[in-house]
Amino acid sequence: MQRWLTFDTFGALVLALVWISPLAYAAWAAFHDVHAAVGLDLSAPWTLENFYAVWQQAPWLSYLFNTVRLVTMVLAGQLVLCTLAGFAFARFAFPGRDVVFIVVLMQLFILPEVLIVENYAIVSRLGLFNTTLGIGLPYMASAFGIFLLRQAFKSVPKELEEAARVEGCSWMGVLWRVYIPAARPVYLAYALVSVATHWNNFLWPLIVTNSPQTRPLTVGLSLFGAPESGVDISLISAATLMTIAPLLVAFIIFQRQFMQAFLTSGIK
Repeated sequence: MQRWLTFDTFGALVLALVWISPLAYAAWAAFHDVHAAVGLDLSAPWTLENFYAVWQQAPWLSYLFNTVRLVTMVLAGQLVLCTLAGFAFARFAFPGRDVVFIVVLMQLFILPEVLIVENYAIVSRLGLFNTTLGIGLPYMASAFGIFLLRQAFKSVPKELEEAARVEGCSWMGVLWRVYIPAARPVYLAYALVSVATHWNNFLWPLIVTNSPQTRPLTVGLSLFGAPESGVDISLISAATLMTIAPLLVAFIIFQRQFMQAFLTSGIK
């Protein structure tokens, strides 16, 4: 048993090193000039010139503001819609409820890329092309969020709901005072997943934006690192670190809450 435990631990360490090695190399290259980065010169001096040069070549503050606005708007829409839908599926019996819920779950089996053409047509008809709302609108009704909150609400004892109803609470009052506080760890876990997903989303924002006023960080980074503008591994690595830095800092600060939320909510 001890031997197999050691083998499992060794395998996990190897996989972890393989997974983190590109990020480690990018972090090292960002603080060295291009010759040292390409030649892996470990004795080369460290420098911050790459970050200064990157900052001067693109409107990163605008990209960051657009990204924060996008993930905040998407998360707010998801929390409202998924909460109401999850509560309805968990606590109300209506004709065709199970069929409708299965149809909602079918969204999990459809890749977002399959719907790009139709989403593009709808966004264009609504006049939302090249807007933050146009980027986030297709993602606000999340089947994953509806399923997750439905399961969380179904685990809440009905006695709490009945007690709230006896005290005179409306259904919205029951939702706000009973179900939402009971599902707080699930909300936190889902918020982390949503923010990380849409912070790193690339293909759809690339298609539906065409100006720096609406581009998020991922699209700005892709344009900055395009071969047409020259490939400098040190500058690209520095830009990559700047792009992912807010998520890394948030994870370092709130890592304990992150782990507790995932363990409590049951997300695997």
